Amino acid sequence: MGKTCTELFAGIDCTIIGNADDVAEGIAYRSDRVQPGDAFFCIVGFTTDGHSFAQDAIDRGAKVLVVERKVYLADATDVTEVVVKDTRKAMAVAAANFYDHPSKDLSLVGITGTNGKTTTTYLVEHIAKVAGKRTGVIGTVGVRMGGVNEKSAHTTPESPDLQQLFARMRDERCDTVAMEVSSHALDLERTWGTTFAVTAFSNLTQDHLDYHHTFEAYFEAKARLFSKDYPARRVICIDDKWGKELLRRCSVAEDNVVTTGFDPSAQIHPVDVQYAPTHTTVTLDVRGSRLTFDYPLVGKFNVENVMCAFGVGLQLGFSADVIVEALEEAPQIPGRLERVDAEHTGDVSVFVDYAHTPDALEKALGSIMALTPGRTICVFGCGGDRDASKRPIMGRAALAADFAVVTSDNPRTEDPNAIIEDIVSGMGAGLDRFDVEPDRRAAIARALQIAKPGDSVLVAGKGHEDYQLVGDQVLSFDDRVVAAEELERAFGPGSGSQE
Repeated sequence: MGKTCTELFAGIDCTIIGNADDVAEGIAYRSDRVQPGDAFFCIVGFTTDGHSFAQDAIDRGAKVLVVERKVYLADATDVTEVVVKDTRKAMAVAAANFYDHPSKDLSLVGITGTNGKTTTTYLVEHIAKVAGKRTGVIGTVGVRMGGVNEKSAHTTPESPDLQQLFARMRDERCDTVAMEVSSHALDLERTWGTTFAVTAFSNLTQDHLDYHHTFEAYFEAKARLFSKDYPARRVICIDDKWGKELLRRCSVAEDNVVTTGFDPSAQIHPVDVQYAPTHTTVTLDVRGSRLTFDYPLVGKFNVENVMCAFGVGLQLGFSADVIVEALEEAPQIPGRLERVDAEHTGDVSVFVDYAHTPDALEKALGSIMALTPGRTICVFGCGGDRDASKRPIMGRAALAADFAVVTSDNPRTEDPNAIIEDIVSGMGAGLDRFDVEPDRRAAIARALQIAKPGDSVLVAGKGHEDYQLVGDQVLSFDDRVVAAEELERAFGPGSGSQE
């Protein structure tokens, strides 16, 4: 299914040095993954420059080099060079060209924001299924098409991998695909050249400031999905100032927008919400019509996710009746306020949630505390090699719980104890309200040791992840599995406790 250089670089401002009829058999951006006949894109990264790997790519059989400056190599005489201004952006367009623009054959929903992306994509997928569509999902938990799950290295894959996924979904006859779109992906042009049917915004809270440096830059990266670069129907939560600014911009552009939020001016907003331990009953005002229904998710933040998914469903053309029918049987989202199932619990409820930002942690704790007759205990940490400025803020957020156990998350190349020190620095005078236990399993066990009947434990930060990143090792560790094992150890036969 190769493409000539003329076909591959259609729509890209470029200079072809060599034979424009040369055929590229694939697209590569890592020299160690080049296959004979590939076009190799020399990506200028933050720490390495792909131009330095051009010779290695040629040695492995690359037939086309895509560069931002001409590369003078002794072995490049039979290689066509294509000079472009931005290899990242060129790679995204070329990937779309290579796979014949598969996103145009899908009803593609792009969901961005700090929190709620994963849950909302799953809800949108479920709504589309109930509407009779064949669906796909791309995001943090992985990839799913036709009901089959696959793992993914990034929330939003690199552009060649993303376009290949779209092509596979098209070939699998998927109608509707819900995708998480990260700020990194937008900034790094991974979605450039992609056609969206609907783009949706959930919220903006502190995260990734190690990359974006300022809230304003973080917002502008997200806002690209709502610019003329990505024309689509819009769904915008207007509960924060960032959503309101997006609405202003989209209104000026005369975009088709559905607004959601607790703000009563939103086109979809709650009139009444009743929270229960296993479900939520909500009455929504949907463009002036009142709809009351139950759905099997808990917490205020899930009301936000449900409203966003409702708006997306409307923008996809589904009826309100179909959307309500789907939401009434919404699926459990992996690692999102997921209750741990164990034979022996000691009447202690344990939840696992991906909350790894201060806002998400506060919301998850607030949801659990509203459903818990006793105390709420939080187990959490912060990832290494990531935004260190949010660590003390996470510590303060955790004090919303009755008690916290500070532990290790994914330390990566950092010292776990140094990360914990950063967290604890934000916990001030609450010395009698938290413990420190760097070993994550031991921290979960400690929380259960403290817990009494009627209490709840939130294990936060890793959610669906089944691994822990320590140095260069990927260790097997799933909060849900470990919590279930520790529940049995604490309250099962031989534990000495009585249920």
